[in-house]
Amino acid sequence: MPLPSFLQGKRGEYLVVIQFILFFGFILLPVWNPLATPSLLETLAPLRWGSIILFGLVALLFGGLGSLHIRAYLTPLPYPVDHNQLVQHGVYAWVRHPLYSSQLFAALGWTLYNLSLSHLVVLVAGFFFFDYKAAKEEGWLSERHPEYREYARRVKKLIPWVY
Repeated sequence: MPLPSFLQGKRGEYLVVIQFILFFGFILLPVWNPLATPSLLETLAPLRWGSIILFGLVALLFGGLGSLHIRAYLTPLPYPVDHNQLVQHGVYAWVRHPLYSSQLFAALGWTLYNLSLSHLVVLVAGFFFFDYKAAKEEGWLSERHPEYREYARRVKKLIPWVY
């Protein structure tokens, strides 16, 4: 008897599970930085607050607009829904995966605010994870939308104008 389709992972179900593990692991992870003395934290307080506000706002903007622009096609799975259309406007003109970017920018803000080395490790792992997940998703999107390759040449994957 074959496994149910969600257990086969053909639509990226395991990637969603890994994403949730990374997400909750990041939230529950204790802040660790043996070099962050109270006086250093106080001295850097304006920069720390600036980073969490800036990157938090970018995360909200990317996550909110990204969800709004693909609301009819939104799914937790990287495999596109059958009725999807290629969205290239709004925040999708800045970055191809704004929902993934939003999580990375939020994590970056938190990491910088706390100067947490433990969170930095998970942030780096998260970046590589989202890069891989986005690549899988882009393979499926390229099969459905021949124009996706040209879109990918014009628009960066996760970080506007950078990567």
